[in-house]
Amino acid sequence: MQWTRDDYRLSTNIDEFDFDVVHRYLSEVAYWSPDVAREKVERAARHSLAFGLFRGNAQIGYARMITDTATFAYLADVFVLPEHHGAGLGTWMMQCVMAHPDLQGLRRMMLVTSDAHGLYARFGFAASKHPERIMEKIGKA
Repeated sequence: MQWTRDDYRLSTNIDEFDFDVVHRYLSEVAYWSPDVAREKVERAARHSLAFGLFRGNAQIGYARMITDTATFAYLADVFVLPEHHGAGLGTWMMQCVMAHPDLQGLRRMMLVTSDAHGLYARFGFAASKHPERIMEKIGKA
């Protein structure tokens, strides 16, 4: 799928993605994935519903939904490069992600964030009503 807005394009065609850009951001800038291996970044994208944000042919953002497309999805690795902040691209990207046909009618979507609660609240995300039910197992990078 593809969406366009002015000079920007959001695509789910993973063959267009610049994994050097995605890996650099996730491994060097993102607080949630320091030093993640490039191979893991690309493998994760290929096993998810991934979205690449482009200006012309240059990749400037990314998001992915880990999903079975029937009942559940987990939003991860959302970013817009800092030099493109302030143009509403994060909001637009989330509008497109949330409108994707494979993400409609799911029972639950989840995400983890330490700094973007306001953005995600606009799309219906909220703190868990039952945090006592949520468990996690942290693995090694």
